[in-house]
Amino acid sequence: MSSFSFFLGSASLELISRATESLAGRIAYVEMRTLSALEVVPTHAQLETLWLRGGFPDSLTAEGDNASLAWRTDFVRSYLERDVPMFAPRMPATTIGRLWTMLAHSQGTLLNSARLAQALGVSAPMVGRYLDLLEDLLLVRRLAPWHGNIAKRLVKSPKVYLRDSGLVHALLEIETLHQLLGHPVVGMSWEGFVIENLLAAAGPGSIPLHFRTADGAEIDLLLERAGQPAFAIEIKRSSAPVPSPGFYRAAQAIGAQHKVLVAPVGDSYRTKDDVVVMDVLAAVKLLSR
Repeated sequence: MSSFSFFLGSASLELISRATESLAGRIAYVEMRTLSALEVVPTHAQLETLWLRGGFPDSLTAEGDNASLAWRTDFVRSYLERDVPMFAPRMPATTIGRLWTMLAHSQGTLLNSARLAQALGVSAPMVGRYLDLLEDLLLVRRLAPWHGNIAKRLVKSPKVYLRDSGLVHALLEIETLHQLLGHPVVGMSWEGFVIENLLAAAGPGSIPLHFRTADGAEIDLLLERAGQPAFAIEIKRSSAPVPSPGFYRAAQAIGAQHKVLVAPVGDSYRTKDDVVVMDVLAAVKLLSR
């Protein structure tokens, strides 16, 4: 019986090998994201819940905020106790957990590997390897800086976000929307949430970047298409947002085709500087087209 099984296994392996060779170049990889604003089809209240709880279905549909936070806390613990040792057995899960929490506190800021390394008691290259793991697990996004030929000194560090806003809040022990709105992370949490929704809509043909100069001109999210700056996007939490002068200067400097400000507003409108102000769902629909 064992010899027959071995023979069958060898034959199966040969058939699989031939099939793989014949299918070369015909395999597509699809990134499985958490739920986005387009998939939830939200009202304003539902959008706020999606932001607070994140896009994991069990967290989003939990009966209450307490149950949702408990699910996300268990999710973080299971990743550290099971997934990290499986994918990176030589990396200490405790240290990665501390890094994960530090990244939640500094959501959306420029990466400072030296500062993180000092706080964790490891080397800067080791921090890079930890971030590589979290990025491979689709938990972290490093938003690369834009590089181009303009007469300004550019910031060259990436910005780092935890990709699911619900995990940001779980790591910071934020349970309710009221707590979130009073927390120092509220602005950057909103920014990361909006960025993930916009990138889910934009698709793989858009390259996400950020832009910042030494004199303060900044674009929160820059989408390149076919090598050209297509969308310069500023993100604000205010219900009466005003585009910053630095955003307008940056968009003009790189020649962005469209200038968009995403904020929790009602109807979309255009400013005198040709910046279109719209809410998250309108921006998601625009990019999905």
